[in-house]
Amino acid sequence: MKTWKRILTAGVLLTTIVSLAGCNSTRGSSSSQKSNDKELVYISMPTEAEERWVKDGNELKNQIKDAGYDVDLTFAQDKVEQQNSDIENAINKGADIIVVASKDGSAVGPAVEKARDAGIKVIAYDRLILDTEAVDYYVTFQLEKTGVWEANYIIEKLGLDKGEKGPFNIELFTGSADDNNAKYFFKGAWELLQPYFEEGVLVSPSGKVTKDFTVDDWQDISIDSWKMEKAQSEMESRLAKYNGGSVSLDAVLSPYDGISKGVINAIEGQGMPWKVGSADWPYITGQDAMVTALSDILEGKQGETVWKDTRELATKVAEVCVEILDGKDVETTETMNNNVVDVPSILLDSKSVTKNGESDAKDTISVKDVVDSGYVTAKQVGLE
Repeated sequence: MKTWKRILTAGVLLTTIVSLAGCNSTRGSSSSQKSNDKELVYISMPTEAEERWVKDGNELKNQIKDAGYDVDLTFAQDKVEQQNSDIENAINKGADIIVVASKDGSAVGPAVEKARDAGIKVIAYDRLILDTEAVDYYVTFQLEKTGVWEANYIIEKLGLDKGEKGPFNIELFTGSADDNNAKYFFKGAWELLQPYFEEGVLVSPSGKVTKDFTVDDWQDISIDSWKMEKAQSEMESRLAKYNGGSVSLDAVLSPYDGISKGVINAIEGQGMPWKVGSADWPYITGQDAMVTALSDILEGKQGETVWKDTRELATKVAEVCVEILDGKDVETTETMNNNVVDVPSILLDSKSVTKNGESDAKDTISVKDVVDSGYVTAKQVGLE
């Protein structure tokens, strides 16, 4: 009996050792397989009411899916609470990376801090997340360059660079006060336009902007949520100073195509005598190369837009996601300060778009060039 007990004991011990070895082997295999599992990348866009965010979100989603990873895409419908809830939902789902194009750069901070505490990497998409350390990377375009493009277009068209003294009447708008990018867009433009205000070459009949205006005052002329309807209402109010069109309007600095459309709607809706295609029609800038804007440029209603090829942005963010998931180092070109830390950042280039690419500025392209790139179709913008 004692002999059989020894044999049984030895057998159980051997089985246990083999079992433990098997467990260790399984754990090692599982750990190895983890890198081949479909990690989850969660994308939170601010709204689907704007053409560009739908295009951005789907482009990014498709590129990350093509790289072999699971993706969730949500839209916050311009609501801070919804975006925060979406991010917390991503944490509960076990996301490995959260990509956030914030509705409000500061208000989203607590939610991404929870993500960071859960070991999730946070990438700020196009809009910098402010006032928190919980941002690993920021990918966007050269922000001030957008304003530089817009201002240079106006300067060239009015002949300011050639000594024209005017005075010329201009109205200026900035983007949503809760979007940190809006300040940088305006900064790039105002540094070029402000000297002309000081000299009296540029004036704003509405009184919204004077020679004493500063970059820090940018929220005084902002359009909430970048909404076309709000821009239209604001422009209608300003047009009251133009005495039914007897006072000329030479240019409008608009930072975004949706705002530009609101401005155009206001001019047309108020029955101003300025005719599209004539010398009376103002030079109007924009940003994002929206289909409606490109069509308006071809018709002569809008003069210029800044094209930020969001396919390139999506590609770069997708590359950053894959590098993170593969455990590789992410190479960044510079940093952007979010009031707390310098966030490692990647800043891409943009281009200015006019009807035929007419401009003295380098990298100005035509509407047809945008079509030829495949970003939009000829039919969409009215080229066929």
